[in-house]
Amino acid sequence: QVQLVESGGGLVQAGGSLRLSCAVSRSTFSINAMDWFRQAPGKQRELVARINRDYSTNYADSVLGRFTISRDTAKNIVYLQMDSLQPEDTAVYYCSVVTSYRAWGQGTQVTVSS
Repeated sequence: QVQLVESGGGLVQAGGSLRLSCAVSRSTFSINAMDWFRQAPGKQRELVARINRDYSTNYADSVLGRFTISRDTAKNIVYLQMDSLQPEDTAVYYCSVVTSYRAWGQGTQVTVSS
């Protein structure tokens, strides 16, 4: 059973940056896609960024050009670099991967103050 542990969240002022990390308990070499989701209070969980096995990436329109997803296959870690953060980016951020099922981390809080 794969386990995911996120870290790197916190409080930052608008315009600032954070880097989230997600440590995966097994080799990520064969995982087809690794995702970052977020869920703001009162809103549905949404896909923020995806990195595929071939290192191609996809982003939600709301973060395109500001967030960058990357993966270190040797360390089994996926990152989310978040720049130019805005108050509307405030949410709990979740790492997620699909193997035989979709696994989720516990989430890390990101709060952006205006």
